[in-house]
Amino acid sequence: MAKPEPGITLIGGGRMGSALAGGWIKAGQSGPIAIHDPGPSDLLKGWQADGKIALNPAPEPASTLVVAVKPQVFGSIADDIRKHVGPDTLVLSIMAGITLDGLSRTLQTKRVARAMPNTPGLVGKGMTLLCLPDDASSEDAAYLKELLTPLGDVEGPIGEDKISAATAISGCGPAYAFLLAEVMAAAGKAHGLDEALALRLAKKTVEGAGALMMDAAEPPSKLRENVTSPGGVTKAALDVLMREGAMPSLMEEAVGAAIKRDRELSGD
Repeated sequence: MAKPEPGITLIGGGRMGSALAGGWIKAGQSGPIAIHDPGPSDLLKGWQADGKIALNPAPEPASTLVVAVKPQVFGSIADDIRKHVGPDTLVLSIMAGITLDGLSRTLQTKRVARAMPNTPGLVGKGMTLLCLPDDASSEDAAYLKELLTPLGDVEGPIGEDKISAATAISGCGPAYAFLLAEVMAAAGKAHGLDEALALRLAKKTVEGAGALMMDAAEPPSKLRENVTSPGGVTKAALDVLMREGAMPSLMEEAVGAAIKRDRELSGD
């Protein structure tokens, strides 16, 4: 008889937690899935009614424990979370700013890992950073990568000393892309376009550029050069965006600010 697949316990059924759980269900996770959330959504209640998950069962040590709550509330519910941690529990946190050491110390276990997903994971197009202790097993790394694939691609394991910089790119990056579409649309409106049309053009252009970039063998710099004719209209715009103190230096400054704040939250 085949060994039963171990179960997964998820603390926090918000947007990212639900995206993960939905992926596990869709992939046919044969082990039990337990979700703990004090205010479960209709989606979670529907999964419970269909027998796909157990919702808020009595706490017991989990095989895999995924903590998907806001880092601000972690300390106040740590005692409850510890009820799910046994000697063999693998704990995966997707909380920003909570270090491996802090996670291990608070939950009183050494078998911990961190993952930093980004919001495109809600539609399966995300990038998730995976960070494990130096002594973590290759089996744990492979298992966690598979566990996170419903959100999209997984990068790592990467060292915790790189997590702040990587988070400032991939974790914060969707907001940068949203801002780009926002200001492109606003510029179009300022120059006479209908607001709805300007927004559609900006959104589809950002989407299409991303798809082309992912499909192309060339780096982004080459793609930019390919669409920039000498003396043309694109060149005129880029001369403004790439001048001293403009987009390249502002992005470097922005990423630096994000890194600084992440480290402040981590207590580094």
